[in-house]
Amino acid sequence: MGIPERKEREKEHRREEIINAAQKVFFEKGLQVATMDEIAEEAELSKGTLYLYYKSKEDLYLAVMMRGIEILYNMFAETTSTQEPTVVQLVKMGDAYYEFFKQHRNYFRMFYFFQHPQFHKGVSEDMMLNCADENQRVWRQVVELIQRGMNEGDLRSDINPMETAVVLWSSSNAIMTRMDTQLEYFKEKMGVDLEEVLRKSNALLLESILTEHAKQKYPSVLLKALPVEKVAVN
Repeated sequence: MGIPERKEREKEHRREEIINAAQKVFFEKGLQVATMDEIAEEAELSKGTLYLYYKSKEDLYLAVMMRGIEILYNMFAETTSTQEPTVVQLVKMGDAYYEFFKQHRNYFRMFYFFQHPQFHKGVSEDMMLNCADENQRVWRQVVELIQRGMNEGDLRSDINPMETAVVLWSSSNAIMTRMDTQLEYFKEKMGVDLEEVLRKSNALLLESILTEHAKQKYPSVLLKALPVEKVAVN
């Protein structure tokens, strides 16, 4: 290995160490409270060294968040790599998102970043573009699966794949966000099991985009027989 290659390898190793330290601090304290001084201390580096790799705390936050996006991408990829019918894969993709929520709650919470435009000002253009590219990879998985279902005649031809993907994501995301912060409140004060609400919501939305032929081919019981809390994605 030549000197340039070795230096690049050392640089990537240092970058991973910084991200590991940042992840620990962000998971414990969140973006607002965490400081670059704390991350530097955790990484056992000077704060100046951190800025050689990342231009801001927000850039570093996105670097950690992209790890979560990659995990979600791989979980979705696993659901679409089987020989199961497209409709079943679409159901299991929804279940995989819920598994991501349960197994990787801190990454899920990091996705809230996009709901707070005030934080975006601290992000460099390059990092925002990199994160957007990673995010688009996940969206393409969903859109392509929906388009495949349309091509096969199982999903309605009058729907827009991207709009449908947004509807499915928005519904699941809104319910899971409530589960993250108000699960017991809904259960104790309102008598509502949000896990059951998520399962029924997914089933109703998916059934609404099936063709009449697919409704005969895949009875609604198929969609309702996959309780999200029992699905395991490894």
